[in-house]
Amino acid sequence: MNNKTAGELLISEITGYISELVPIHVHEVKSRLSQIVVKYHVTKPESDEVHPDLLENIKLFLASKRLEGFSKNSLDSYTLDLSKFAENIKKPTVEINSADIRVYLSQFPHLKMSSVSKKLSVLKSFFGWLTAEEILLRDPTAKLKPPKQEKRMPKALSIEELEMLREACKSVRQRAFVEVMYATGCRLSEVSALNISDINFQSMSFKVFGKGSKEREVYLSFKACHHLKRYLASRTDEDQALFVTERKPYRRLSNRGIQREIKLIAQNAGIKKNVSPHVLRHTFATLTLNNGADIVAVQHLLGHSDPSTTQGYAVLSDEKKREQHKKYLVM
Repeated sequence: MNNKTAGELLISEITGYISELVPIHVHEVKSRLSQIVVKYHVTKPESDEVHPDLLENIKLFLASKRLEGFSKNSLDSYTLDLSKFAENIKKPTVEINSADIRVYLSQFPHLKMSSVSKKLSVLKSFFGWLTAEEILLRDPTAKLKPPKQEKRMPKALSIEELEMLREACKSVRQRAFVEVMYATGCRLSEVSALNISDINFQSMSFKVFGKGSKEREVYLSFKACHHLKRYLASRTDEDQALFVTERKPYRRLSNRGIQREIKLIAQNAGIKKNVSPHVLRHTFATLTLNNGADIVAVQHLLGHSDPSTTQGYAVLSDEKKREQHKKYLVM
């Protein structure tokens, strides 16, 4: 449909709507509207096209989140989810309702409830922002509740499994991975973004930027410092990244690269669990809490803004439960 036809259709629809409300001279109104519309570029999207209004609002939302300091990973995730939503809905933003969103989310039966919940969370953030900015009068996601999820116990390694992982390392780089990720409880993205200059070996610590670009200090153990120094001494490259690829051209090791190494170490160790960098983060939290660490301190070390998130890691071992029972039971 060309611009002229789209403009004429718009004028006809507006004139028809006005004529239903009040008596008008149709030809005069059409003539006046034509003088106004000619100043603009009017197009009518095809029914199978993503609506430009929705795309523009997504663009504005992402720009706002970028200014708020959202990480690149978060922005990429939001962009992907919202783009898929726009491709599926194909409506102007103001016409999207709760039913549209329910139908959209029901199209992912193969996904876990946690993944569907994440998609809904992104849409709630998007439409909530549009409503707060008064681009929309009402939020179509306001009454939508996230799906119930199974409560799963954190998949932390036992002390024995942690030692098995250490002994299965076949290179100084692999051992450095394990020790740094376990000792600090850092997220995968936080470790992969580290540079050599970030490490303060004197204080055995370094600073990372977590979710929402929040800075926090984390600490290395003596064991982690020792194996990290061994790894750095073995390198012949001049790359600034803390962890780099094994082969030339040397470059910063990606998130996927670190995940692959941890999985390989776990396979070599014969550990049946699905071991990942996040499992090492779980292990740090669970073992330190079981060893008597203050939950508020662990919350700050993990970079959790909500204490209830840290509470999910506080799973006591049977031995620890017996110990606490004997210690605190009033006889």
